[in-house]
Amino acid sequence: MWNREVETMRRRDMDALQLERLQRTVKRVYDTVPFYRARLDGAGITPDGVKSLNDLRRIPFTVKDDLRDHYPFGLFAAPMREIVRIHASSGTTGKPTTVGYTRADLDMWSECVARLVTMAGGGADDIAQIAFGYGLFTGAFGLHGGLEKIGASVIPMSSGNTEKQIMIMRDFMSTILVSTPSYAMYMSEALEEQGVKKSDLKLRIGLFGAEGSTEEMRRQLEHRWGITATENYGMSELVGPGVSGECTRKTGMHINEDCFIPEIINPETGETLEYGQTGELVITTVLKEGIPLLRYRTKDITRLIPEPCACGRTTMRMAKIQGRSDDMLIIRGVNVFPSQVESVLLGMAHISPHYQLVVSKSGYTDVLEVVVELEDDALLDSFGQLETLEKSIKHKLHVVLGLDAQVRLAEPKTIERSTGKAKRVIDLR
Repeated sequence: MWNREVETMRRRDMDALQLERLQRTVKRVYDTVPFYRARLDGAGITPDGVKSLNDLRRIPFTVKDDLRDHYPFGLFAAPMREIVRIHASSGTTGKPTTVGYTRADLDMWSECVARLVTMAGGGADDIAQIAFGYGLFTGAFGLHGGLEKIGASVIPMSSGNTEKQIMIMRDFMSTILVSTPSYAMYMSEALEEQGVKKSDLKLRIGLFGAEGSTEEMRRQLEHRWGITATENYGMSELVGPGVSGECTRKTGMHINEDCFIPEIINPETGETLEYGQTGELVITTVLKEGIPLLRYRTKDITRLIPEPCACGRTTMRMAKIQGRSDDMLIIRGVNVFPSQVESVLLGMAHISPHYQLVVSKSGYTDVLEVVVELEDDALLDSFGQLETLEKSIKHKLHVVLGLDAQVRLAEPKTIERSTGKAKRVIDLR
């Protein structure tokens, strides 16, 4: 373990630490951020009124639009002379969400990532190749800092230039790959095309994040690369990667609870749910100085696992993200997550790991078309086999989704690849 004292802390001690830091954070934002002062006053809450962790439920939620409405620095709780790093989201749906880090924030960030890298099996002897894009996106810099903290050798490759990625991976004897799962899958295809065998590489661990993935995707990645594939979680608004990560038991992502207090709520009502119930993840940051957030609605759907892990850690775990409440498709009254479709497709023969969901209207009726890419050209000359495969996919999708979907089989390599987050859904309604 990287920090045994925190990672194996007794629950009552963790609760006491969280309360102390929560009280300090509420006072900080009340005193320095006009938005939070007005929000807390409106709810009848003062910093002195936070007496227990249960009082957290009285605090109003913070949402992404709050950051956009106060773009760029309106929610910062530290003066700009103390802000040493600025990151931002991609801003593809409008103004980006902007976050600032003090020097203490960067130290905390590296500490959190050092823990998750260590729990995934990484150490000072590793050579880590980072295939996240370097820039305003938090992913690359977050993993970079934590990997350096544990003493690993870091190759800041950034994303793209896949042929060179593989050359460097082979020549520099990389042992850890940091990327999105979809880009790792794409790289594995390029590996085969170049005639490079996984036995030619020293790769042993995958640290995958920035997008959701299924257990089927994990199995594919482990098979194609010959690695242990682990998942980590974070978002720029909270800190970047480092909120949580999997240990080698792969039974949920351990949350760095001394820095982040998790809750699960009903996304429709805002009601706080009990441990084990599935809902939207809400996070309160309790150690950030630059831009602390109270009860931030992540939109990610998961559940919390309070029991200690077999690895010896006692920190709360979060289950694999099922999807996002704002990515959930409602097709003819049925809730559909892309991850449900992925779980069907990745378990089938002749199918590549690349697919898209296209949603359109036929009159007043929603139509879901699942575009599935064939693994190779072998079936293209056999109408009977294609028809059989199409019917099999339709049947399995109906069993899992509870509705009928159209299926279109696409030729190999025709669905656009991404070096970052894969675009799975095209909604034409």
